[in-house]
Amino acid sequence: MGAAFHGAAVITLDAKGRIAIPTRHRSALLEADGGLVLTAHPDGCVLIYPSAEWEPVRAKVESFPSFNPQASWWKRLLLGFEEHMTPDASGRILLPAALRAHAGLERDAMMVGQGRYFELWDSGVWSAKLAQALAGSGTPPPGMEDFSL
Repeated sequence: MGAAFHGAAVITLDAKGRIAIPTRHRSALLEADGGLVLTAHPDGCVLIYPSAEWEPVRAKVESFPSFNPQASWWKRLLLGFEEHMTPDASGRILLPAALRAHAGLERDAMMVGQGRYFELWDSGVWSAKLAQALAGSGTPPPGMEDFSL
């Protein structure tokens, strides 16, 4: 598979709702010339995948059981908001209005690497969720009890 995306970048949406992909990630995000896939995440952010990385995820989502109400809503969210984008010559992409509304994106945003993809968060939402996560009990989630830094 492709490059690993790490780090966080402050992003500003322009008046038309476009973002510029940070220069340090631009070539890796577009390496296969397949463009980008954007979709909604249930936690309230936008996911940005290189097309090649999205396809295996899409295949799994399509196999979600249709008679399970929660699985159906995840499918509606992930596939229903799916948008294929090709950045312009300046490395900008237009965020569709529906995705901007889903994530509450208006101006300032955080683009956070997650390995195979990026999350795009409204800066205010990101700050609130980060503070909430850091104020937690410090107990690792199930399955991470033996994790050590």
